Amino acid sequence: MGKLELVQTLKKDIGRVWNLSWHPKGEVLASCGEDKVIRIWAKDLTGKWTNKVVLTDGHKRTIRQVAWSPCGNYLASASFDATTCIWDKKSGEFECNATLEGHENEVKSVAWSKSGQLLATCSRDKSVWVWEVADEDEYDCAAVLNAHSQDVKKVIFHPERDLLASASYDNTVKLFRDDPSDGDWVCCGTLSGHESTVWGISFDGNGKRLASCSDDQTCVCTLAGYHGRTIYDISWCPNTGLIATACGDDAIRMFKEDEGSDPNSPSFSLLCAVDRAHNQDVNCVAWNPVVSGLLASCTDDGEIKIWTLKE
Repeated sequence: MGKLELVQTLKKDIGRVWNLSWHPKGEVLASCGEDKVIRIWAKDLTGKWTNKVVLTDGHKRTIRQVAWSPCGNYLASASFDATTCIWDKKSGEFECNATLEGHENEVKSVAWSKSGQLLATCSRDKSVWVWEVADEDEYDCAAVLNAHSQDVKKVIFHPERDLLASASYDNTVKLFRDDPSDGDWVCCGTLSGHESTVWGISFDGNGKRLASCSDDQTCVCTLAGYHGRTIYDISWCPNTGLIATACGDDAIRMFKEDEGSDPNSPSFSLLCAVDRAHNQDVNCVAWNPVVSGLLASCTDDGEIKIWTLKE
């Protein structure tokens, strides 16, 4: 059995922390939440994680998610104010140089494609939007996808291809791609295994499999009986193949694929769990893309924690 050890607790001022995103180089962590600001964290000279930058002038309401571009030069933020902001440091300091508008309600999630030329957003207005990076600081809407019948909670791109996945309050996960025959984005698949809201989705390292988690307390293939409440987030580590989950019962759990498991019908076992990882709901778990076994989590109690997995 492995053990998840706490490295550091990062204190925050007020309000719940909704989401975390590691920079592609793994040296910087972005966080966002109820206080309408984005915080950039990095290690100081003593090796401690500290809040280096606070971005305050982008959104008027809660920031639900942040996402670094694959090149690491841009940071996108999705907000309940119905906008998505694109931040960069071309001036030497982080500035919001583009604001994407069009959704009718809260924007719940934002994701970049591997190439960095596409951006996806989703909203409580039941739609998924695909944006193309045009000229500098300009983003054109390439598609408005209305395949879901309810609030769309999460969007992610495939790690290798321009394939987009979305998770919704309508209990489904949908897949979208650009149809080469006419250039329009189309829904190319619907995954209907859950009985309640799908909160989180995550591809494995090569994109051959997709994990999802739900209000029905189940996740990939199907892991039932481990979680006491809603599973809000799931993260499939590209380096180790481990799956981490964030749950409304205040716990973080780690799952490992069983040896000899069929890749097309995999089985996973619980590797370890931290039952009281936080004092309130765990909203997000995020594996560091470079340092194997390094995990970040955040919660309703306003804390961010950095963990390391010891096997």
